[in-house]
Amino acid sequence: MDFKKFWSDLQNVNPKNPGSWPWAVKGVAFAAIFLAVVAVGYVVIWQDQWDEYSGKVAQEEKYKTTFLDDKKKAINLDLYKKQLLDTKQSFSALLKQLPSKAEMDVLLSDINQAGLGRGLQFELFHPNTEVVTGVLTEQPIAIKVTGSYDDLGKFASDVSQLSRIVILNDISIQPNAGGTLNMDATARTYRYRDEEEAAQKGGAKK
Repeated sequence: MDFKKFWSDLQNVNPKNPGSWPWAVKGVAFAAIFLAVVAVGYVVIWQDQWDEYSGKVAQEEKYKTTFLDDKKKAINLDLYKKQLLDTKQSFSALLKQLPSKAEMDVLLSDINQAGLGRGLQFELFHPNTEVVTGVLTEQPIAIKVTGSYDDLGKFASDVSQLSRIVILNDISIQPNAGGTLNMDATARTYRYRDEEEAAQKGGAKK
């Protein structure tokens, strides 16, 4: 294109008579009008549609991520079921090691017999007030026994091997004048509160 001629034609065009414009001027004018229409259309119409489209694209990516996560869970569903079953079995096994309310007296007798069986002398064997901790009830038992070092150790071992869970805490061992040892300790055992007992406790509090 001869830009000098185009510039000369552009200066000499008659705005009131577009039909007489040179073809080069007509082409540039058409292109300018087209671009103006596109710009106005984008601002007035297409901008909202573009925003909506962008939102749909983002939503689609979110759905894809959710789908992939759900797919992974579905693939591992059998594994999760097995883990849940193993957890239930382990919990049931641990639950069986907790004495019921009716079995607490038997357990206290077993702890006492474990000490007597090792030749220990009980100076104190006092079950204290139960402490409710969630679904479990803790039974602390204050113990004071006298015996040799080996007998005290064997007694602690026997208590740990009882069929029910018993834990010795707050252990304090002191020598006495007779050449033996005095052991002060707190034996703690736990029992599972059944639904009826929990309901009664909750009703009493209410």
